[in-house]
Amino acid sequence: MKTLFTLAMCLAAAPALARENYALLIGANQYPSLEERWWLKGPANDVQLVATYLTTEAPVPFPKDHVAVLSDGVTGAAAPTLQAIRGAFAELTAEVKPGDFVYLHFSGHGTQAPALDPATELDGLDELFLPVDIGPWSDAVGEVQNALVDDEIGRLIDGLRAKGANVWAVFDSCHSGTATRAVESAEDDVRVRQLPPEALGIDVDAAEVSRSVDPRATEAPFDAGEGEGSFVAFFAAQTNEVTPEKNLPKGKPGRKPQGVFTWTLMEVLAEYPNATYGQVAQEVLRRYAVKNLAKSTPLFEGDLDQVVFGGEGGARVSQWSAEVTEAGFTIPAGELHGLAVGDVLAVMGSAAAADNEALGYVELTSVETFSATGQAVEKDGKVLPAELPKGVTLRKLDAALDFTLTVALPAAGSGPAEALLAALGELQEAAGPRLSFVAADQEADLRLAVLPESPRPDAIWVLPSTGLAEDLGATPSVSTGDKDGAELASVLADTLTTMARAQNLLKLAGAVGASNPEVEVELLTRTPEDRTLRPLPFAPVPTLVPDDEVHVLARNNGAEPVDVNVLYIGADWSISHWFSGRLQPGDELKKGLFKISADVLGQERMLVVVTPAKPQRPVEDLSYLAQGALDVSRAVGRSAFGETLAEAGFGETTRGAVALSDDADEAGPGPAILTLELRTVAGD
Repeated sequence: MKTLFTLAMCLAAAPALARENYALLIGANQYPSLEERWWLKGPANDVQLVATYLTTEAPVPFPKDHVAVLSDGVTGAAAPTLQAIRGAFAELTAEVKPGDFVYLHFSGHGTQAPALDPATELDGLDELFLPVDIGPWSDAVGEVQNALVDDEIGRLIDGLRAKGANVWAVFDSCHSGTATRAVESAEDDVRVRQLPPEALGIDVDAAEVSRSVDPRATEAPFDAGEGEGSFVAFFAAQTNEVTPEKNLPKGKPGRKPQGVFTWTLMEVLAEYPNATYGQVAQEVLRRYAVKNLAKSTPLFEGDLDQVVFGGEGGARVSQWSAEVTEAGFTIPAGELHGLAVGDVLAVMGSAAAADNEALGYVELTSVETFSATGQAVEKDGKVLPAELPKGVTLRKLDAALDFTLTVALPAAGSGPAEALLAALGELQEAAGPRLSFVAADQEADLRLAVLPESPRPDAIWVLPSTGLAEDLGATPSVSTGDKDGAELASVLADTLTTMARAQNLLKLAGAVGASNPEVEVELLTRTPEDRTLRPLPFAPVPTLVPDDEVHVLARNNGAEPVDVNVLYIGADWSISHWFSGRLQPGDELKKGLFKISADVLGQERMLVVVTPAKPQRPVEDLSYLAQGALDVSRAVGRSAFGETLAEAGFGETTRGAVALSDDADEAGPGPAILTLELRTVAGD
């Protein structure tokens, strides 16, 4: 599959469809047959968030009476029992007609059980979604009472497709994997949406079937067969991973428990409502990496080249019509659209006006999930005139990037934590101004924790913002028993700054996006067994094994030269620089980059950085960003974007935020960063 730098989201418009749009939203929270510690809090909030988006923001109309909600904890909604779910599907199937669109959303617990037909599952296990009225596992019938088995979900979806309906199903649950909640808080704000099979009395180990399976193969938790209508499915995690719910949005007073996957998906849809499913998938993956919310890798299946909701393609939404009153400006966009209190938006006389034609500026004073209000402010010497034209628009301009990283300290009380806290002053000095340390109960990008039950009980572990410890083999840690305070501070500071540099590159990639329609990039792979080069998909995330090769094919279809750099961020947070060079108009780059090694396996990312080349500047060479390399001084001729890249790698500037662009730069296509997510696993 050839891939253009596509996040400009500028697609050819598709003809409007004469159709109806329906949604069924299922949120299972409290399970009476289970201990309360297994109950969830976020699914009810998920379905309410999705319902509001569909009925107010979606690019195709979802009438309120076409959106059915089954969720405990939601006023007016029926409980999501197995019978209620089957009944809702039956009503929906009877209602839909050819060409109609159906959105399905499942938030709640998942688990696995021995498959009724082991031949249909790679691992001999069925994936289950758990309604609130589940019972225990029954050896007599070989199933969990009232569970919704993957095969039945497939049949229910097939029933809709057989009527000619197009279906998009989203599953914010997980079915296997393990995670330890290493960071406790009074709010109990992180829960995992995976019920261990043993909680239902299931002996999974006794049921697993050993088969010779290509480790590159990815099995979707749920599947649908053939049908007249199309089918796309988004899953919060692979079948061997977990997915969390967490109080969101970050930093918001009164934030609510939400599924991390649901919230992130709705964020992307709010900003890119006219994207393809594949483009939405890529942006979700980027945000997972940038925000460090979860270690899981969402899975995407189906025809990902279609526009979401079967709508029409269009550009990213970054401006909104404003209602102007004596009290200020109000827009129908908020936290879900990436806005925050203090953001400054440009006031435009028309939606088509250029940025430099701004009439003035508005600073947001209040931001809710779907709305925001603001007041006029003076900026760059410009004051908003008293008389404004009708129909003004507020536009979100390029924001400065914050390259600081907030790290939560471990809770006091253990030997390793006390050793670190005693060396905190030395740690802060060694880490520098880009790392900010906060108390254990504060929000943070990374969390330091002590895991007494781990293989290294004396170590300080570095965890994601959720505080969930998953694959400890791929989780950084620093031992304390063999170090004095100065040594502990030095090693931990080096670990954190190494992670921060890689994180900053991903943050920059997410902010810049991949919009450069004049440069076509295709990533290819081949195996030792098959030397034919085949395209690597950008969604779903490709899985590679040791000795698989990755190649790049780039073409400059524009009229101006561009510089191309390829960086690789390994699962161990290493940064490798694979290529830098200039492509003149019409040039084509064909290069074998690397092959997967067996040393470190896990989540890895390749960044293809494209920057406009100016005649007076040397080739943009980003080799200095490689971990361990010296930051070579190249002050002469570096572009504004090059300076930003240097700061991402901890350049000499100490300020935390760096602008993405410079008004002095010449007009033309801007820089672009294409991100390819990879999962590397062991071979047979």
